[in-house]
Amino acid sequence: MNAVFSTTYEIDNKYSTKYHERFVKFLKYVQENDLVVDGAMTDPKGDRGKSPSAQDDPDLYLHVVERREDGIVVRGAKAHQTGATNSHEILVMPTVSMKPEDKDYSISFAVPTDAPGIVMIIGRQSCDTRKLEDSPLDVGNLRYGGMEALIVFDDVFIPNERIFMDGETEFSGMLVERFAGYHRQSYACKTGVGDVLIGAAAVAADYNGVPKASHIKDKLIEMNHLNETIWSSALACSYSGWKTQSGNYMCDLLLANVCKQNVTRFPYEISRLAQDIAGGMMVTTPSEKDLRSEEVGKYVEKYLKGVSDVPTEDRIRIMRLIENLCLGTAAVGYLTESMHGAGSPQAQRIMIARQSNMEEKKRFAKHIAMIKKA
Repeated sequence: MNAVFSTTYEIDNKYSTKYHERFVKFLKYVQENDLVVDGAMTDPKGDRGKSPSAQDDPDLYLHVVERREDGIVVRGAKAHQTGATNSHEILVMPTVSMKPEDKDYSISFAVPTDAPGIVMIIGRQSCDTRKLEDSPLDVGNLRYGGMEALIVFDDVFIPNERIFMDGETEFSGMLVERFAGYHRQSYACKTGVGDVLIGAAAVAADYNGVPKASHIKDKLIEMNHLNETIWSSALACSYSGWKTQSGNYMCDLLLANVCKQNVTRFPYEISRLAQDIAGGMMVTTPSEKDLRSEEVGKYVEKYLKGVSDVPTEDRIRIMRLIENLCLGTAAVGYLTESMHGAGSPQAQRIMIARQSNMEEKKRFAKHIAMIKKA
């Protein structure tokens, strides 16, 4: 929301004050009513080689299809919307930098999630049917319920007071960069999941009877090193923030993109090491129904035992948790979202190249080498 707030403040035209006042009013409404807002930026995009207005199907980027005195009508969709079904409001933003011919796509607004014309289609995840099998143990992580939605805007009316950008294509790039910066900064959240996975791997080592093995210790050290590297870059981009004209603070965009670039890599290695430590049991363990079975339960109990003072059920529980975090429904949020959330890896690399000030680094080197300026 801060990205829209600061960008509407800096829109340099006759609508600037109006846009900003509208957003301040919306922001106060959200705060006073303690509402959850879904930040909807990602469009389906269709043919990535074409601009929004050049698509064969114009609806593959959300756009204005009708303008009225009291507002606009929009059509399109926003994809991969985590937590949308639990949100009260949808805050829509453009997904790419726009050109003048993309004016109808350069739009930002807020709309209630239950507004007429809003359709949410829930995505499928691996192992999600386990939640319907009345088996808490097999779910692996009963405390977490991730869910993503494809939000369809089927000719949705947006009143003027809910519109924060309408056709200002020259500011769409700024909005995308700022929102992406805040979002990439927030991927410090993956270190929390990493802490759980590291802990689960350590418990698995205990239950397997190998906590003192040198290679296990070394793998746990590496997992912590990678996880804390993500955390440190998230803190750095926050501490190096700067004050915008609107009064709120923007994180350091270079370090925010470095943080997210780390997130596209390190969780995969942490997951690999966790699976290494846990062993194949994390994916071959029989079901809770088998464990409770009068006929075969005694065999599951006997042959899946680890160290003698740990119940077999506890060992199964920690294996199911690791499976869920590495391969199951939680892995969608931990691994795939680590890769593609807030923009795929190349998006961060583009921003790192743009923000890294290579000419300054060249000047440093030339100065030390006593090279005279050309």
